[in-house]
Amino acid sequence: MTGGSRDRILIRPVTPARILDFELLMRSNAITASCWDIFPRRLNADGAARRKYWTSKRVRAAEGNRRDAVALVRSGRPFGLIAYDAKEPVGFISAGPRAAYPRVDTSKVTPRIDDVPVWVVPCLYVRRSHRDRGVTTALLRAAVDYAAKRGAPAVEGYPRSDDAPRVASESAWFGTEAQFRRAGYRKVRGVRPDLPRGWAPRVTMRAKIGATKR
Repeated sequence: MTGGSRDRILIRPVTPARILDFELLMRSNAITASCWDIFPRRLNADGAARRKYWTSKRVRAAEGNRRDAVALVRSGRPFGLIAYDAKEPVGFISAGPRAAYPRVDTSKVTPRIDDVPVWVVPCLYVRRSHRDRGVTTALLRAAVDYAAKRGAPAVEGYPRSDDAPRVASESAWFGTEAQFRRAGYRKVRGVRPDLPRGWAPRVTMRAKIGATKR
């Protein structure tokens, strides 16, 4: 990304005033247009119950997820950040207290390391037109500032290990170790040796508030 292009990238919180931008961005990809960042926020049983509820209202699962995401944003709880190229939404990172993401908090691949009340960034998405242009790095760094303003002591992510086989970008929605490292996060735990077969080899990266390199 040239200096001029980099200067155009702005990061802003997802707020009620930016819901339309968030929707536009999520609809740019089939996976995000189905998930709406709801997947990491629910366990399987909770998701099944919610789908049943929306089915009873004759609402499809993807549309139900959209409505639930919008409700979360309108509640004022931390939700995440949007990256803009000028006025165009081009990237998103989910960010909030770890307790807000039960799937992350209870997963065998992402157990807690300690009692630090970390925030987490379990999911990120950048439009194909803007990949490999520094948007992911900008989002990961901005997530630290976003958390710091809300009193968090650290931010964690659980990306694919550098040693893991490469996969398509669409399958790397939790990021890569290299991406987090470029944004100033440090590896605090390697791949767990007891992972079930077939599970993605992931590491734990952490950025302490005030310690992220620029």
